[in-house]
Amino acid sequence: MLLNDKTSLWLILLVMFLSLVYLLNPVLTPFLVGALIAYLLDPVADYLETKRLSRISAVVVVFLLGFLAVLIVLLLIIPIIETQLRKLLEVLPNYISWGISTLGPFLEKNFNINLSVFEVDRLKEIITSNWRSTGGLIKNTLQTVSKSSFVVLEWIANLALIPLISFYLLRDWDRLVAYLHDLLPRTIEPIVTKLTLESDQVLGAFLRGQLSVMVVLSFIYALGLSLVGLDFGVLIGVIAGLVSFVPYLGVIIGLLLACLAVIFQTQSLGDLMWVFAVFGAGQLIESFILTPILVGDKIGLHPVVVIFAIMAGGTLFGFVGVLLALPVTAVIAVVLRYVITIYKQSSFYEELDDDTQP
Repeated sequence: MLLNDKTSLWLILLVMFLSLVYLLNPVLTPFLVGALIAYLLDPVADYLETKRLSRISAVVVVFLLGFLAVLIVLLLIIPIIETQLRKLLEVLPNYISWGISTLGPFLEKNFNINLSVFEVDRLKEIITSNWRSTGGLIKNTLQTVSKSSFVVLEWIANLALIPLISFYLLRDWDRLVAYLHDLLPRTIEPIVTKLTLESDQVLGAFLRGQLSVMVVLSFIYALGLSLVGLDFGVLIGVIAGLVSFVPYLGVIIGLLLACLAVIFQTQSLGDLMWVFAVFGAGQLIESFILTPILVGDKIGLHPVVVIFAIMAGGTLFGFVGVLLALPVTAVIAVVLRYVITIYKQSSFYEELDDDTQP
C-alpha cells in the first residue's frame, strides 16, 4: 500500500480545503483581505501592547492611524491621478496623430506596415466622445455600479466587512494562533511550529517589506518624473511603484511609459536622459537602502516564481487565488526547503552520492 492512513487523511483534508476555497470563492474576498490586513498589523499591535496598552486599545490606535493614513493618501493622490488621466485622454488623440505621422513612413519603408488602416480621425473621435460622456473616474465608476442595485449592495457590503473582519481578527489574533497551536497533534507539533515560524518570517518579510518598498518607490518615481517636467509623472510613477513587487518589472514598465511620454511631449531624445536618471536613482535607492532595510534577505522567492504563483492563483481561483498566491507559495517554499534538507540527510541520498563517486 503506497499511502498509509495518516497520509490519506491529510490528502483528504487538503482536497476538502481546496474544494471549499473553490466553492466559496465569491464570498471569501472580504475575509481574506481582512485576514491579510490583520496579519500585517499584528506586529504593530503587539508593539503597542509592550507600551502598556491593552490589546483592544492597541487595536483601536492601529485602526485610527491606518484610517488617517489611507484618508490622507486618497485625498492627495486620487485628485492628482484623475487630473492627469483627464489630461492624458485630452491629448491622446494628438499623440496618436504624431506617432503615426512620425513612425508611419519608417514602418512602411522597412517592415511594409501601413498605419493608415487605424483610421486616426475615427480613433480620436471615439476617445474624445467617450471621455466627454463619462466625465471622470469617480463619475464613471458611479454610473457603472449604479446600473445594478444588487452590485451596489454587494460592493458596499464587502467594503464594510473588510475593516470589521480585520478589527475582530486583529483583536483576537494571538488567541487564534494559540488555539490552532493547541489543536496540533503532539507528534508533529515541533516540526509544524518550526515550519510555521519560518513561513511567517518569509511571508512577513515579503508582504510588509515589499508593500513599504512599493509605496516609497511610487513616491520617488512620481516626485522625480514630476520634477523633470513630465506631464504625467505622478500617474506613471504610481504605476511603476505598484508593480515593483516583481523585481525589475516596475522599472521596465515605468521606463517604457515614461520614455513614450517624453517623446510625445517634447519630441526630443535628449530629454530621455532625465527619465533614465530618475529610474536609475530609484533602482540604486531600492537595491542599497530600501530592500536591505525593509525586506532583507529571507524572502527566497524568485521573481519567476512570484509571477507564476500570481497567474496560477488567478487562473484557478480568480481574485481569491491572487490573494492566496504569495502566502501559499511562501509556505510551499519553506516546506520544500525542509523536505530537501531531510532528503539530503537520508540514507537514500547518501547511497546515490556514493554511486556517483568514481
